[in-house]
Amino acid sequence: MGNITLFLAIILTGLTAGLCFTWGNAVTPGIGNLSDSVYLQSFQSMNRSILNPTFFVVFFGPVLLSVVAGCINRVESNTALWLCLAAALLYFLGLALVTIFGNVPLNELLDKADLLAMTPEELSVLRQKFEKPWNNYHRVRIISSIMSFGLLVVASILK
Repeated sequence: MGNITLFLAIILTGLTAGLCFTWGNAVTPGIGNLSDSVYLQSFQSMNRSILNPTFFVVFFGPVLLSVVAGCINRVESNTALWLCLAAALLYFLGLALVTIFGNVPLNELLDKADLLAMTPEELSVLRQKFEKPWNNYHRVRIISSIMSFGLLVVASILK
């Protein structure tokens, strides 16, 4: 059971790390070249479409699975326990909390905007309020998710 739990924690954390990396490496730079109106519409649409059951399982599953995997595997390796707990804590602080208190409020600001009714000046102001802070928070999520993934992989090797 411990191997399966750790495997699932690694898979879900890896999926999240891959999503964060790809979003930060290709999606945001790509749409960053678009006009204010198209950029904001694109981001608004992506934010709405990502909120689905599969995303929530992949996004929230790693914390619980990492803790459970660490507790189950502590019998074989105390080091695996601490690595799994560190991965869960890093994921929770650097990904979940940053998302909830950083990115989500910005997403909600964007979601409430009636982009088609806004003037070009209003769109520019909204983009300035949104883009740079959102990308800064997202960089933290990229680093945290990749580090969490790495800790879980090391835990599996040392186990």
